[in-house]
Amino acid sequence: MNARIGVLLMAYGTPRSLDEVEAYYTHIRHGRKPTPELLSDLLRRYQAIGGVSPLNEITRAEAQALQRQLDADGKVQAQVYLGYKHTQPFLADVTARMVDDGIRDAVALVLAPHYSRLSVETYLQEVERAAADTPLTVHAIRSWHLHPGFIQLLSVRVSEALAKTEHPESAVVIFSAHSLPKRVLEWADPYPDQLRQTGEAVAKRLHLKQPVYAWQSAGRTQDEWLGPDILEVLRQLAQSGTREVIICPAGFVSEHLEILYDIDIECQQLADKLGIRLVRTAALNDDPAFIRVLADLVCKRWFEAGRSEG
Repeated sequence: MNARIGVLLMAYGTPRSLDEVEAYYTHIRHGRKPTPELLSDLLRRYQAIGGVSPLNEITRAEAQALQRQLDADGKVQAQVYLGYKHTQPFLADVTARMVDDGIRDAVALVLAPHYSRLSVETYLQEVERAAADTPLTVHAIRSWHLHPGFIQLLSVRVSEALAKTEHPESAVVIFSAHSLPKRVLEWADPYPDQLRQTGEAVAKRLHLKQPVYAWQSAGRTQDEWLGPDILEVLRQLAQSGTREVIICPAGFVSEHLEILYDIDIECQQLADKLGIRLVRTAALNDDPAFIRVLADLVCKRWFEAGRSEG
């Protein structure tokens, strides 16, 4: 195998300005423009977080930091590439650029720890289609929800959040991830179980009592989506007498609309109304410890690929 490998770091992407919101959601909706009502609501949400999501900037910082970490480690000779699913640079274009650059082996890593056929696998399928009939071999990382470094980071974040509560011993920790259409359950999709496994690993480390699991940011389609929705969970906790809640959005590694609006604004407003003190765990973003997790994932996958072909 070629000693110089590509590392394709993949993320969802986000509009770079309010002018791009319609095109961005049209791409997500497979060419169907959002209705005027939906577009108006989306624009309102972006305006509420300052007009633009920081996701692209954060993801670029993560890619740059990963390049530096891999260079410093010296375990593999790698070039990090960044591709987005719904905005430029698109995954297929970046895959083609790797081929043009002479890359013959690439480790593909989605910045999402939990695997689903409707999430991570769709990224990998796009890359594999783009790599078909080329000399490029793609070595996919499909999930990393129990990586020890990832669990340690979440544990630290939850501990920090609990320290901000008045009664940490009675505060409830909610682990959340992006909802998906409920049909994934018909396929025995591991996504719901993997979120629970992540939460259980953190709970065991911190001796948490009965963590709660919730889904958030469900799409506005005619599909039935995974539940319970996080807003409903907050209502149920309030009814049961809970007064302090930690939300750990374990399915997301970077700050973006689904955190900055759906949790920091929407959940916070509901919590205030219900008389609940809500604390959200800090995102991982380009924390050096998180970048070391990504570098470890890349190196281990590459060495696995070498052993399987050796």
